[in-house]
Amino acid sequence: MALHDDRKEYLKKSLDDQGLHDDPMVQFGLWLEEYRDTGAEDSTAFAISTVSSNGDPDSRIVLLKEVRDKQLVFFTNYNSKKGRDLSTNPRAHALFFWSNLERQVRILGSVVRIPREESEGYFASRPIKSQWGAAASQQSEPIANRAGMEDQLRLIQEAYPTQVPCPPDWGGFALSVDHIEFWQGRESRLHDRIRFNRDPSGEWTIQRLQP
Repeated sequence: MALHDDRKEYLKKSLDDQGLHDDPMVQFGLWLEEYRDTGAEDSTAFAISTVSSNGDPDSRIVLLKEVRDKQLVFFTNYNSKKGRDLSTNPRAHALFFWSNLERQVRILGSVVRIPREESEGYFASRPIKSQWGAAASQQSEPIANRAGMEDQLRLIQEAYPTQVPCPPDWGGFALSVDHIEFWQGRESRLHDRIRFNRDPSGEWTIQRLQP
């Protein structure tokens, strides 16, 4: 399947030095809200990439649930593939791609588990169907067939019809933003790329990169 002619020109936006906020977390929040205002489905979705203990990279889509001071929070099963990767190599890369604005944001940093009480509080706020699904699934583990999963779900529904306790292997991760790059598509492929790097003192340095 040849895709050589599948191309476009990027003309919608720009990322000028004068319009750039000097705090990248503020800039990220502005871009995220602008994207959410477009009405895009799953507007908080992003790809999180991890590396296993033997050096194999892996990526999957998760949902952003909170932006706090220099951190992004998402939730998962700690025994999942991503959870196991992060337990042995607590570094991750996040990629947000907002095609209708011709933008992407790339983030690299260290990952830690959030406090248990925060995970339990968020889990309790989820719809009951989401609670059932999280409790019934041993994420990333093989199973013989779909019927086996549905049997597990049925047992959880019978045991917890209205509220499920937060499973001990389920909770949140906080990705600390060490490096963040904003990409804006531009005409003639001269795209805007602005990278922020956080130094050991916590201060940000800014660089414009060639596309």
